[in-house]
Amino acid sequence: MTVRVTDLHYVAHAVPDLAAERKFYGETWGLTEVGEEDGKIYFAAEGSPHPFVIRLRQDDEKKTDLIGFSAASKADVDAVFAQAVAAGAKPISEPGPAEGPAGGYAARFFDPEGRAIEVICDTKQRVHRTLARGEAIPIGLSHIVLHSPNHKALLKFYEDAMGFRVSDWIGEFMVFLRCNAAHHRLAIMPGPPALNHVAFDVNGVDELMRGLARLTQAGVTLNWGPGRHTAGNNTFSYYITPNGTAVEYTSDLEDVDEATWEAKTYEMKPGIVDQWGTGRIIPGNVPHVTADADKGLWCVPA
Repeated sequence: MTVRVTDLHYVAHAVPDLAAERKFYGETWGLTEVGEEDGKIYFAAEGSPHPFVIRLRQDDEKKTDLIGFSAASKADVDAVFAQAVAAGAKPISEPGPAEGPAGGYAARFFDPEGRAIEVICDTKQRVHRTLARGEAIPIGLSHIVLHSPNHKALLKFYEDAMGFRVSDWIGEFMVFLRCNAAHHRLAIMPGPPALNHVAFDVNGVDELMRGLARLTQAGVTLNWGPGRHTAGNNTFSYYITPNGTAVEYTSDLEDVDEATWEAKTYEMKPGIVDQWGTGRIIPGNVPHVTADADKGLWCVPA
């Protein structure tokens, strides 16, 4: 039986303008800066027990350094690492003590397209809180979306290596994958190997709209939305960080009953990704597309 990761833990970015990105996540987006070590800055979400959800560092080029997933135990980290190597991953570091201020036990490898992945357990969990109604800041990470030149092959890797399961498809174009009760923690769609966006959960539609108002007042332009997706039934509003990373506020993502859920394939037709039809009401607003391969591919994380 394939051992599964348990959650999306963090995304680590390298950016040319570290000061602007640091200000955006800490003062505008609503994360909490929790530490700095060896040139890396760590941000946590107030509603999440993960010690951090975003990591930033300075680099001449924008790139994705690492994508981190949680595992339940050291034995599971060992098992996922072995599964990944058997599925074609190139090892970066074998299971052992984790780097960074949160400690833990981790292993790293490149997925078949060169993304650096970490599987980690036993980190020092953060004292988190239940956000108040109307508090329009992230609860925690929701999901990531990847572009892939061979998205069906990459899907099989994440199934075999990390135990992801298919929740739904949109045509044969986009697949949504889960590793816990959330409808998706990962989705994959065609394109050059790159990160499309990083999504953060907020408490509800009210918080999403309050967040839209706050970000607009802070001078952050809405990129696409607000709207509601079909697969997952979650609401959305998308923005671009100062260094060009697409980020999303989302709410109401479906939970999956593992015993009864049956994956659906939604017909690929106009409006399928925006069931309200509101996402493009503002002229020029379109879904984010990444045109270039990530500069961090096949780079051992700094």
